[in-house]
Amino acid sequence: QINEDRIVLIRVERAGEWTSLWIRLWGGAANMIATDDRGTILDAFFRRPKRGEVSGEPFAPPVQPEAPTTAGRPDGSQFASRFDPARADVNAQVQSYYEEREQQQERAALVDAATRLLTRRRDRIERKLEESRSRLADAVSADRLQLYGDIIMANMHRISEGDSWLTGLDYTAEDAKITIPLDPARSPHANAQRYYTRAKKARRRIDALREEVTNLGARLEEAVRQLESVAGAEPDGLRQLILQEQSADRRAAGQKTGRGRAPDAGEIPPGLQFQSEGFTILVGRNARENDALLRHHVRGNDLWLHTRDHPGGYVFVKSRQGKSVPLEVLLDAGNLAVHFSKARANGRAELYYTSVKYLRRSRNGPPGLVLPTQEKNLSVVVDQGRLQRLLT
Repeated sequence: QINEDRIVLIRVERAGEWTSLWIRLWGGAANMIATDDRGTILDAFFRRPKRGEVSGEPFAPPVQPEAPTTAGRPDGSQFASRFDPARADVNAQVQSYYEEREQQQERAALVDAATRLLTRRRDRIERKLEESRSRLADAVSADRLQLYGDIIMANMHRISEGDSWLTGLDYTAEDAKITIPLDPARSPHANAQRYYTRAKKARRRIDALREEVTNLGARLEEAVRQLESVAGAEPDGLRQLILQEQSADRRAAGQKTGRGRAPDAGEIPPGLQFQSEGFTILVGRNARENDALLRHHVRGNDLWLHTRDHPGGYVFVKSRQGKSVPLEVLLDAGNLAVHFSKARANGRAELYYTSVKYLRRSRNGPPGLVLPTQEKNLSVVVDQGRLQRLLT
């Protein structure tokens, strides 16, 4: 009895050759495998190619077998029973013992799978957060870009066509000089305008990037909390978590709506992401993000919300199988729709919402433009407490 477990090893000698018969007696992995003295499989009762349990494959025994004996243990002692033979329910004791062991093994496998999936999600968010922080650092340099443009304008007479650099006086620091890269294919005035344009764009992006960094930071904290809680989670919760993560991975690996490329495996949706009572809410803040979410990250039964009379981002509530969207989740999504629209200053707005499958793209229209059908109305007065909870 190998490892004092339900694995029995029978060694058979015939004509000077030894054959090992490994008998494994548990669950779906039960099998009888015959190997030669080199550990090569001669045959198996159940041939399982995926496990390598077929003729000609090497077999890795659970432990290195001791020399065979006839007395139970190699030292001559007998095995002690784990069960009480005086009780009438010995079979029930055996069944209960091994059912518990199988449950432990199954739970260990679930913990391992959930840990791998959550670690992958945590790493994706960390990479995205680092990218967003880098973009925010670039955007914060708007004043410096403005300074470059000003210095170029003040030194137009010193710049010749084809120059790649300008060294001028930095009037923000006493007696300091600064070297500014130039595009040799542009005129001096065009170089200055290029820096002014970049500065203007950078200032517009700062607020959006700060929101994105805050949102990704919250999602990273949630992923870390989930990862830390895996060890103590119940099997049903682990199964649900694994299904959710696998479903997200499958969507990211290629499932899409509309036309266009499928996102790379593990790609994080653009825009912002929020959680509400177990539902995921996605927010696109501009036409590019709206279009990307529509094409690659939402499906027919997901819910779409948008302000009626004001430009704004699209808000999607990801559907959950067998679950309808609760009113609280709908109100959370509605508040986000108002917050990320031109109606923010009003503190209220009329919205319409419908399922993604009832959206129709506008032919020859700009990216992200859709025409809803079967929509319903929703009047939202912004709840600052609700917004604060979502945004932080």
